[in-house]
Amino acid sequence: MKKKYVFLGETNSINYELICKSFTKLRNKVKYVLIGNKSNFQSYLSQKNIKINLTEIHDPINFSDYDKTALNFFNVNDCSNIKAENLLNQIKIANKLSNITLYDLITMPINKHIIKKQIKFNGLTEYFGKLNNKKTFMLMKGENFSVMPLTTHINPKNVYKIFDKNFNQLIKEMIYNLKIHGFKMIKFLCYCPHCGENSTIGLEDKFLKKIISKYSIISGPYPADSAFQNYNNKTVFISTYHDQALIPFKILNKKSINITLGLNFRRISPAHGTAQDIIGKNLADNSSYIQCMKI
Repeated sequence: MKKKYVFLGETNSINYELICKSFTKLRNKVKYVLIGNKSNFQSYLSQKNIKINLTEIHDPINFSDYDKTALNFFNVNDCSNIKAENLLNQIKIANKLSNITLYDLITMPINKHIIKKQIKFNGLTEYFGKLNNKKTFMLMKGENFSVMPLTTHINPKNVYKIFDKNFNQLIKEMIYNLKIHGFKMIKFLCYCPHCGENSTIGLEDKFLKKIISKYSIISGPYPADSAFQNYNNKTVFISTYHDQALIPFKILNKKSINITLGLNFRRISPAHGTAQDIIGKNLADNSSYIQCMKI
């Protein structure tokens, strides 16, 4: 039976609801330890009158005291009265555990702006790279196809900076990580509309074509406005910026998860946010969370 860690993420979210909804379905299929503040979760259960037992696990490495009839907690008491500091502390502990055991780490959604008020923070994909001194990539894996944006949470006006002397090395690292995860069909999207229209819009796609032509596993570049017509579940589209790939991905895939590539372990996250508009309404869809736990 697989073993995983689950970082609870934002308390003001649908995260607790998703975990409770999924408890019965998962308890005989995967062993997992929740990482966060146990008392916060217990308060939620009491408020909602949910009858699920919580047990505190003291051996998160070997799971020797694991109880499959309960939600198992590695309790992390708050270290501060500042929420961002508590979240970052929990993330660091979860990261350390996964590096020791190589078990998957499921990270539930957070509100990035809360952490941005305290430190320079673009997102968890980038933060895990910083914690582990690794180059990380965001892979959005769907049931129909997958996507990988080479730049994630940055201002679009800075995307062009990716085309520098390190671009070839970036492509090498990308291919290495995708091969490990079984992808054999990589399609690269153009940077400019219509691939630059014979360099009359810009020279970026001419440079891009020169680099990717060195690698037989990559085809393209393809105009992004027509690329998402031919694909299968082994296809991954590489985009130079976030929304170029994420918009069609979320429209054409109904089941999806976010995987961070480049770490010693798999960091996986549901492909949705905190959904604060439906908190407490029992409307949260747990399918992405279930997929994170089953993969």
